[in-house]
Amino acid sequence: MNEYERDQHRAIQAWKAQEPSVVDNIVGTALTPVTWLFNKVVPSSAIEGVLHASDWIAQQTLATKPDVKQKIDDLKLLDDEADSVHNWAIGYASTEGGVTGAVGLYGIPVDIPATVTLSLRTIRAIGGSYGYTETNEMEKQFVLSVLGAAGANTMAEKTAAITTLRSLQVTLLRQTWKKMAEKAAEQTMSREAVLIAIRNLAKQLGINLTKRKALQAIPIIGAGVGAAVNGSYMRDVGWAARRAYQERWLIDRGKIISN
Repeated sequence: MNEYERDQHRAIQAWKAQEPSVVDNIVGTALTPVTWLFNKVVPSSAIEGVLHASDWIAQQTLATKPDVKQKIDDLKLLDDEADSVHNWAIGYASTEGGVTGAVGLYGIPVDIPATVTLSLRTIRAIGGSYGYTETNEMEKQFVLSVLGAAGANTMAEKTAAITTLRSLQVTLLRQTWKKMAEKAAEQTMSREAVLIAIRNLAKQLGINLTKRKALQAIPIIGAGVGAAVNGSYMRDVGWAARRAYQERWLIDRGKIISN
């Protein structure tokens, strides 16, 4: 690795060790009624349904182009493009959160699907910045694991998501996409794994988003809270994607030894 790549590798390790930004005391006793209402309006089953639809929608809104970035051997150049994608997503999420937050609890049913869809789109767009544009089941698992790391409520959840990411990074390195596509049995296993991952992720995100958005349910102050919360959440999503795809890029080029 060159000096820049070593710096980024250290940053990846620091991100892995960083505690999730959502803490238990965000939702206090005073907000218990708001939390209860939030869970009634957006139960985990609804978030599970959103996750099933949102990744497909996210894929459709991204331009299909040749993987020319796979041939680029300059991580700094790729990071700059990912940074642009990341900043756009933060701005868009903040605007959307402000608009839906202005009407309090009534905006939540619109805000949550929009936030989840933008999150998945951002992860895939950042992956595209590094040359990863595939849309099969293994890639979907990778995207969901990135979202799991970004939306973790505890260090244990984040570690579990990162462990899955590393396992997928190694698997994807050892097998070509074409060979994977030819193995129907493996595809079936991947689809089953995705269904399980989505169910678990929906529960995790339900807790995470409730903690983040409880104050957004209160009219008047909801607009400012919604903008700040959505911007912060998308910042977490973007950094999770950037660190995950940076590491994958380094592994693919033999600059980090996989195990």
